[in-house]
Amino acid sequence: MLIDAGTLRGFVATIFERAGTSAEEAQRIARYLVEANLAGHDSHGVVRVPRYVQWLKEGKVIAGVTPEVVTDTPVIAVVDGKFGFGQTVTPFAVQIGIDKAKAMGLAAVALRNSGHLGRAGDWAEMAAAEGLISIHFVNVQGSLLVAPFGGVDRRLSTAPFAIGVPLPERPLILDFATSQVAEGKVLVASRGGKKLPPDALIRPDGTLSGDPATLYGHGPDRNPEQGEGAIRAFGLHKGSGLAFMCEILAGALTGNGTCGPREGERGRITNGMMSFYLRPDVIGPVEELVARAERYIAFYKSSRPAQPGGEVLIPGEPEARSRAERTANGIPLPDDAWATIVATAEALGLEGGAIPRAA
Repeated sequence: MLIDAGTLRGFVATIFERAGTSAEEAQRIARYLVEANLAGHDSHGVVRVPRYVQWLKEGKVIAGVTPEVVTDTPVIAVVDGKFGFGQTVTPFAVQIGIDKAKAMGLAAVALRNSGHLGRAGDWAEMAAAEGLISIHFVNVQGSLLVAPFGGVDRRLSTAPFAIGVPLPERPLILDFATSQVAEGKVLVASRGGKKLPPDALIRPDGTLSGDPATLYGHGPDRNPEQGEGAIRAFGLHKGSGLAFMCEILAGALTGNGTCGPREGERGRITNGMMSFYLRPDVIGPVEELVARAERYIAFYKSSRPAQPGGEVLIPGEPEARSRAERTANGIPLPDDAWATIVATAEALGLEGGAIPRAA
C-alpha cells in the first residue's frame, strides 16, 4: 500500500497519544518515525510502532521524561535519558552538543539510558542544519543480535554509526548499522517487505541465511529471543571492529552499558550515544571547505559505473532522492506491516475514521 506522509504522521501521533503520551511527544515520535520512512530507512520507521507501544505498556520506555544532565562543563556533557522515548531525549542531548560547539568550537556529549533513538542520521542532520560537523557512535544495551567476525554466537548489538558534514546544497550524511543489515530490516522482511540478502544472517552451525526466522524463530511476535541465529557484522573484521568500538564508546564509556553479558540486565533495551561536534570555521574558512568538498564530490561521482545504467552516489544522496519521491507519491508499506499497526491502533480503541484507508 501507499500512504501519504502527512496522513501517516497524524495516524501514528494519534496512536501514541491514545497509548499515553502527551500530544507534543506523540507528534514528535510520529515525525521522526515517518521521516525515517521518507528517507528510505523503513527499518527505523513506522514498522516500529507496535513495538514502541508494547514497550510503553510494559514500562520499558517512559512517556514524558525530562532528561537529566549529570555532568556539565563548557565542552562536555553527560545526559541520562531516564528511559524516555529516544525521540524526546536524543534531540535534547544533541541540542546541548550544538550549543556547546557553537560556543567553544568543539563539544562531546554522552547520552545514556535512552529509549530506541531511531535513525542515527537524524541527529547528524540536526547538527548539520546548524552548520556543525558531528560524529555519533551508538550502542544498544540489552540487545544481543550480531555475531562478531569469526563467530556464530551473538556478541554485538547492531551498533549504528553516523557522520554529518554541512554543505550549502545538502549535508553529507553517512549513517549505517555496523551489522550487515539493521534488525529493523529483518523485521520489515518478516512482515512482507524487502527480502534479506541470502548471507545476512548466520545459523549456529555457521551456515548463512536470508530467512528472518533465523533471528526470530517461528513465533508470531518477532521476538529475537526466540531465534537461534544471529545477524552478521558487515565488512568482515572491519565492521565487527567498528561495532566493538561502538559498544566501548557508546556503551561502556557513557554508562549506558554494553549489549552483554546479561548479568544484572535491567529488563529493557536502551541506546547509548557518544557524540562529537565540531564548528568547521575553527579549522579554516567554511567557503574553502565547501569548495574542496564540492570538487572532490564531482571527482568521486565521475567514476564509471560498475554496472550499465548504474551510478556512483555520495552519502546522503539515496535518502534525499527517497525523501523527494516518497513525499510526492506516498510511503510504501507492506500489507503485513500495515496490518500490525492497525491492530495496535484498534487495541487502543481507535476505529472507523481514525484509521486511514489502505490504498
